[in-house]
Amino acid sequence: MNIILTGATGTLGSQILFSLLESRFESLEKIYLIVRKKNLTSPEERIYKMLESNVVSEFIHKHKTEITDKIKVVGAECILEPHTFLQKNKKYHFIHSAGYVNLSIDPESKEEIFKENLTFTQDIFKVYAPYLAKFIYISTAFSIGKLGGILNDNYVNTEQNDYRNYYEASKHAAEKFIVKAGAASNIPIQILRPSVLGGNILDKPSFFISKYMVFYLFAKFFYRNTSIDSVRIQANIDSKLNIIPTDYAAKVITKVFDTDVEQLNIVNSEGTNIFNGIAKILETVNFKNFRLTQELMDTASEFESSLEQFYYETIGIHLTPYLTSKPYEWDTSLLESILPIPKYNLEDYLVSTVEFAKTNGFRNQRW
Repeated sequence: MNIILTGATGTLGSQILFSLLESRFESLEKIYLIVRKKNLTSPEERIYKMLESNVVSEFIHKHKTEITDKIKVVGAECILEPHTFLQKNKKYHFIHSAGYVNLSIDPESKEEIFKENLTFTQDIFKVYAPYLAKFIYISTAFSIGKLGGILNDNYVNTEQNDYRNYYEASKHAAEKFIVKAGAASNIPIQILRPSVLGGNILDKPSFFISKYMVFYLFAKFFYRNTSIDSVRIQANIDSKLNIIPTDYAAKVITKVFDTDVEQLNIVNSEGTNIFNGIAKILETVNFKNFRLTQELMDTASEFESSLEQFYYETIGIHLTPYLTSKPYEWDTSLLESILPIPKYNLEDYLVSTVEFAKTNGFRNQRW
């Protein structure tokens, strides 16, 4: 089997790579990793630095030489030139894990977000179509936008025009495009949608994650703030925080990417109550001067402190639409049939992930 993977140095993409190398070692002929240069570090150096780190499995360390032979690193500048590194007589599974996560609601950001998540995906599909055995698109469980109740795996046939931000809208538009383009080109399509990503639950190091995003940013904001100001945090007491361990999500993707499953939400069957989750996060970072509220705060004149205003002008503007969402949950019957969701205490897990981030100073991996 030959695989093309984008986003291999990212939070989820790196775990997908590790899982592929370990679980598909025998059947994997070549895996092409499309990687950007980072400052003075070449794409090749980034991958090999990652594979030599202490976060990969003993299996990868043990089989380093054979694994290196199976990997072909391609500079991102060549991503739209597949003829320069692929063979015409072979077919490839393309796992498009790279994406532009930007939760901005600023209209000026719309063009850039859609360019990165929709237009770029369209361009990739068009140039790789002649080489594809299958195209797997890694989307987000939130691409369906503002819906409540029970959500199933079929987002593509759901009409929607009410999104929390341009990121959700761009990912949903990309899903619809590739399904239509795949049908027209007779290329199998698969859409996989992880929820909010958290630290490892199955693999070592426990609670590891390579980049601190979403709820980690919330924890980091209050962990690093030394103000004694009080902050009211707006949330819907009936909503839940849905977090899925990154290593579990990667194992699902590795297990399902060459099956006939067309759409799959990779989400937790349960969620952490928003009020309890926020309280646990803030307790873990030792921020005590807060109050959870369902009251709406729309104007600067209503802010009770400068810290509260700073929160709502920075990360709060992006996170509040999720914290105040109407209650919803996912039907995980298909997911559970593929790989059962690990059983663990959700609040203990949340505390442990934040504790791990604190121990590491909320510093992202540098590879």
